Amino acid sequence: MSGNLKEKALRTFTHEGKSYAYYSIYSLKELGFPIEKLPITIRILLEGALRQLDNNRITEEHIYNLAGWMKEQKEAAEVPFKPSRVLLQDFTGVPVLVDLASMGLALKEEGKRSGKVSDIHPEIPVELVIDHSVQVDSYGKASSLSENMALEYERNKERYEFLKWAQKSFKNLRVVPPGMGIIHQVNLEYLASVVTEKAEDGNTLLFPDTLVGTDSHTTMINGLGVLGWGVGGIEAEAIMLGEPSYMMLPEVVGVKLTGELKEGAAATDLALTVTATLRKLGVVGQFVEFFGDGLDSLTLADRATIANMAPEYGATCGYFPFDEETYRYLLLTGRPREEADRIKAYLTENGLVRRAEEEPEYTKMVTLDLGTVTASLSGPKRPQDIVPLQEVKEYFKECVTRETGNNGYGLSGEEFDKKAKLSLKESEVDLKTGDIVLAAITSCTNTSNPYVMLGAGLMAKKAVELGLSVPPYVKTSLAPGSKIVSDYLDKAGLTPYLEQLGFHTVGYGCTTCIGNSGKLLPEIEKAIAEENLLTVSVLSGNRNFEGRIHPLIKANFLASPMLVIAYALAGTILIDFEKEWIAKDRDGKKIFLKNIWPSSKEIQLLIKTALKEEMFRNRYEEVWLGNDKWQELKTEKADTFAFHEESTYIRNPPYFDSLIPKENPENSLKELKVLAKFGDSVTTDHISPAGNIGRNTPAAGYLLEKGIAVKDFNTYGSRRGNHEVMMRGTFANIRIKNQLAEGREGGFTRYFKTGEILSIYDAALLYKKEETGLLVIAGKDYGMGSSRDWAAKGTALLGVKAVLAESYERIHRSNLVMMGVLPFEFMEGDSADSLGLTGEEIFTFHFEEGKNVPAFVTAVKGESKKPSNTNVSSGTTSQPGDSITFQVKLRIDSLAEWDYYRNGGILPMIARNRMVVGRKPLT
Repeated sequence: MSGNLKEKALRTFTHEGKSYAYYSIYSLKELGFPIEKLPITIRILLEGALRQLDNNRITEEHIYNLAGWMKEQKEAAEVPFKPSRVLLQDFTGVPVLVDLASMGLALKEEGKRSGKVSDIHPEIPVELVIDHSVQVDSYGKASSLSENMALEYERNKERYEFLKWAQKSFKNLRVVPPGMGIIHQVNLEYLASVVTEKAEDGNTLLFPDTLVGTDSHTTMINGLGVLGWGVGGIEAEAIMLGEPSYMMLPEVVGVKLTGELKEGAAATDLALTVTATLRKLGVVGQFVEFFGDGLDSLTLADRATIANMAPEYGATCGYFPFDEETYRYLLLTGRPREEADRIKAYLTENGLVRRAEEEPEYTKMVTLDLGTVTASLSGPKRPQDIVPLQEVKEYFKECVTRETGNNGYGLSGEEFDKKAKLSLKESEVDLKTGDIVLAAITSCTNTSNPYVMLGAGLMAKKAVELGLSVPPYVKTSLAPGSKIVSDYLDKAGLTPYLEQLGFHTVGYGCTTCIGNSGKLLPEIEKAIAEENLLTVSVLSGNRNFEGRIHPLIKANFLASPMLVIAYALAGTILIDFEKEWIAKDRDGKKIFLKNIWPSSKEIQLLIKTALKEEMFRNRYEEVWLGNDKWQELKTEKADTFAFHEESTYIRNPPYFDSLIPKENPENSLKELKVLAKFGDSVTTDHISPAGNIGRNTPAAGYLLEKGIAVKDFNTYGSRRGNHEVMMRGTFANIRIKNQLAEGREGGFTRYFKTGEILSIYDAALLYKKEETGLLVIAGKDYGMGSSRDWAAKGTALLGVKAVLAESYERIHRSNLVMMGVLPFEFMEGDSADSLGLTGEEIFTFHFEEGKNVPAFVTAVKGESKKPSNTNVSSGTTSQPGDSITFQVKLRIDSLAEWDYYRNGGILPMIARNRMVVGRKPLT
């Protein structure tokens, strides 16, 4: 069979009287490969490699690696992934399209010189959903939705005009306008085809719908049996332009689900439990595949909730194979029956469905009994830190006084005596430590799930009927994942009750979870700041990293929408719902959580009566149209985009200024100084915040110089099309802790030449003028969190040549390489502290090109001026000139990555290839 694998794999089958072609993975059984033992995720990768075999970027060796997965993964084999489409959201999508526009402009200029014209267009379908720009400015009233949307268009007019230009000018690009819903829910309910149909060589070819997305929670689509995951925008651009994504043959962890969820537990609680379990197991960079009879009791929405959280448990994806529940969901969401039947027939024919009698082989397995899941929260700083509901009160008390870290604030017991007196809504209230100042039903994770959304509505109804209300210091909001959620809440008659508690719809987009939570009442913000109060948010989201939700709220807990309602009513995290009452009803009777908690029977009955197929069909008929404001945006189709120097939103980035390959990569990693030294769990939110731009930051200084008023700063996320803002925002999170900043929290560092504590941006600028290369040192899980390409872009533009960490999150490590920054990893057991590194050293890296080659670092103790206002000791007795040499791992994980690095990053490499300047082959 060798030599014509692709030809022999092409088969046909007939369904409903029509013939379809497909590439059969079972054709490889003739070569002795046990295909039926492969995890279904690996089978999908195998189908893609077989179908796209070109003996250039995808070779027969890649196919053999996948077909012999269990054996080959131990050999650290490399495999490609070329998905059938790319999914973007506007925060990450704008810089992607800005880069393409910039590349197109560079190619046009090159064409004038050389006479060789090369256009830039996506080579595969790309869909962009505008969902990340709406902010919760208005809340708690019927007009909040329209007011927030008006402000969204006012703030983002220039960005939206650019996106409309891109929609008109780039082939293979479709844009879902603002106000339609959250990207992952729109993808789940409408965009995903599950199986792609394509005319090819006279045949109607069927193959799995696969994708990558520039949002880490792209993994939600795995709940629908569609394989996909989040990548950085840089990698997405490369894939859009025909480059495969290369990865090491993944380990696949099988999670066997048994039993059923018991009364009181919801899919949110299961997702948090899975997150805590798999983080503890360690699945970073691995595939997770769910199987077992427990799947029979989980709805598609439940599965999507769990799949959504894959980045939180560290996996590349959390996959649920296609089965009867998937088929039912396709029909529920308005997909035509004949289409659903064809999807089911193809996937069955090619062995890509869940079969109860089959149990594939996995790298390792873990079993989870659904009956053990209980109502839970996660926080206060990370989604994997789960705590059962009945323990939350005592847990939070411990967090307050525990030493500063992922679960601690390092405060004294006196913190609980703090209070601020406020006059709100004609009543006097005390704001105290642990009070809930923000309660948000938000994010793709939960707002796609009718069970928890209708459950929250039922709780609101019961609470209102008993006369309960939300304290005036709690900012409440509801941001449904799609308009269908509003439809079924309306049909169930629950919307008025949610609104009576202040949970009016504020927008259809990713709001609080991404940091677009808006301002609190001025009196509350003033009280928190002046008293330094430790207040709390509770949200039904998937991310609660430091500084992400709101800059003034230090403790943030993830919870189901039902528990968001409960905590909003209580007004404090310091309540034991099992033993303590929430409030008194009109008759003075004490009301406990159990008095308003809906039963699963009540919720299921509502789902049957309120959720209808026609809701999906009706809403998605208008998905591409947009409202009047979108229609009014004026923009013209053009071959290239006209960048304007005065723009503070869309600027031509500098990635294509130099297209000269690095002849000797090692030369650029000599005598590096440390820009920042971090501990564990530094997230991409720490490295590149998405929320509000602080008044006293380098980014603010730039905008003020450009004549932008503070009220018009908007967010870092909205300004990702401007590299000048984003460079200044790199490492600018107000909660980041650089150990070189002498205890000062935020984006600061020590400039070694003078000993001054400066902003990281200002110090980097001085080092750049001196032509001094920079290094970042970090602990475990560096870059965990969102697939934020600006965390790597900003790092590179500041002049950082390398990062040395104990471990990396998958996407950020890849992004660093794609921006020409080398990621090094301490050897197991080593760390900056164990090696006695203070960050005051000067580092030189020694390595050669190749996979898994040894690398060494020489750290020479440098002259280090201390700030005049500190007595902090460096903790070392070594003298200037003393040195240490130690081994590290160079985390270049594929030969393709050397190609990216040698070319100064993947974007210049692609541009150079298009210019026919000549590319160095993979070695």
